[in-house]
Amino acid sequence: MAKSKSALGRLILASASPRRYQLLQQIGLTPDDVIATSINEAPRPRERPRVYAERIAREKAEAAYKATRHDEIRAGALILSADTVVALGSRILPKTELAGEAAQCLRLLSGRTHRVYTSVVVMRPDGRQSQRLVEARVRFKRLSGDEIDAYLASGEWEGKAGGYAIQGIAGAFVTKLIGSHSAVVGLPLYESASLIAGAGYPIHLNWMRQA
Repeated sequence: MAKSKSALGRLILASASPRRYQLLQQIGLTPDDVIATSINEAPRPRERPRVYAERIAREKAEAAYKATRHDEIRAGALILSADTVVALGSRILPKTELAGEAAQCLRLLSGRTHRVYTSVVVMRPDGRQSQRLVEARVRFKRLSGDEIDAYLASGEWEGKAGGYAIQGIAGAFVTKLIGSHSAVVGLPLYESASLIAGAGYPIHLNWMRQA
């Protein structure tokens, strides 16, 4: 009997983030589908940053699973979700939508070390989940008012956790990084590839097809 397309391996990215899509492409894993899940991402009272990142990543995967479980093709796919949190101590910094929010985040991060938590979830077609949490530490230079104003004018901060994107202009603010650069961007590649392969997705076959 011929194998179906789903049996050969399909991957759904439960995130509208173009950065995560591009990171998966970087390691030869172009998603077959993208689902932008809609969940309540408000932190719970006194919720720790790492716990929040893990919870939101799970909820994104579960929302995508519910949206695809009755679809004949997509129900057989692996679902990958992730969430990235920028934290200063126990304080969760927002995904900034307003320039004032971004300015506040940059002033808080200026000259200090903060932590970035990215949680990755892979959900199998039978609903079983595997999850990893990756922590990185990032230190910023002391930012001048002119630097903050110029960065705000770039618009790069829009929708970014902590008000910055390390893969862009804000890379010039970083004096030290301990941990995974790709995790700070939004998806730790080693851990993601390990989870996907562990769930039975044919990663190496994809690489050979691209050769």
